[in-house]
Formats: sequence, C-alpha cells, structure tokens
Amino acid sequence: MPKVRRSRKPPPDGWELIEPTLEELEQKMREAETEPHEGKRITESLWPIFKIHHQKSRYIYDLFYRRKAISRELYDYCLKEKIADANLIAKWKKSGYENLCCLRCIQTRDTNFGTNCICRVPKSKLEEGRVVECVHCGCRGCSVRV
Repeated sequence: MPKVRRSRKPPPDGWELIEPTLEELEQKMREAETEPHEGKRITESLWPIFKIHHQKSRYIYDLFYRRKAISRELYDYCLKEKIADANLIAKWKKSGYENLCCLRCIQTRDTNFGTNCICRVPKSKLEEGRVVECVHCGCRGCSVRV
C-alpha cells in the first residue's frame, strides 16, 4: 500500500500517531476516485471526494486546534505536503465558518445570482421540511444551526 507522505524529507515526531488514519482516508479516496459514475451527474460523482477531503482536513484541524494532540511542526508539515487543505482550515478558524463543508459553497462566482450556496442558509430561514442539498459537494447544510 503506498504511503501518504510525498516528500523525501522525513516527517516530524508524532507522525506515527496520525499515519494509520491518514492512510485509511487515502485508501477511501482512491476507492472514491475509481468508483463507477454511470447514472450520476458530473457533480454527484465528485461528492464522495469532497467528503473525504473534508474529513482529512477536519481530522488535522481537530488534532491541532481542539485536542492539541499534534505539534505545530507536524501541523505545518501536513499543510505543506497538502495532506490537509490550508485554505479550508483558515476559514474554519473564522467566526461563522466553523462548519463549512467546502470552499466552493462560499464562492459567489459559482452561483447564478452571485450569492452563497443554499447549504449556507440557516435551517430556521428555510421552509419546514425542505431538504436542502448542495449542488457542489452534496452537503445537507453547513451553516450554523440557529
């Protein structure tokens, strides 16, 4: 099974603790990439990839900022090697974006009316019983539940 790390520089201390989880997520990513997509829309075939990408970045974020289980050096290594998405993590640190599913949901250029994605609308502002599903990543609501 191929390793997660990509550079020749050895990883910092603590890598052994997170490597099994990252390898498992990398395996899921490979399965999602090779999964057949007949009968699905183009965007629907990308949803599992976005989900796994989010899981990997959230895992690194939680270990460093919430649980304080990894060092700054290991965190920077994961960002430099693009194991976690630095831009997505930067948004999670800002108020109101703590539950953001992907960066495409806040890009206004990707929508018809120059607004955010429907999944960013709080549940209290939507009709009762309406099922919301993001066109970009398939999330069912990443806004703050007010």
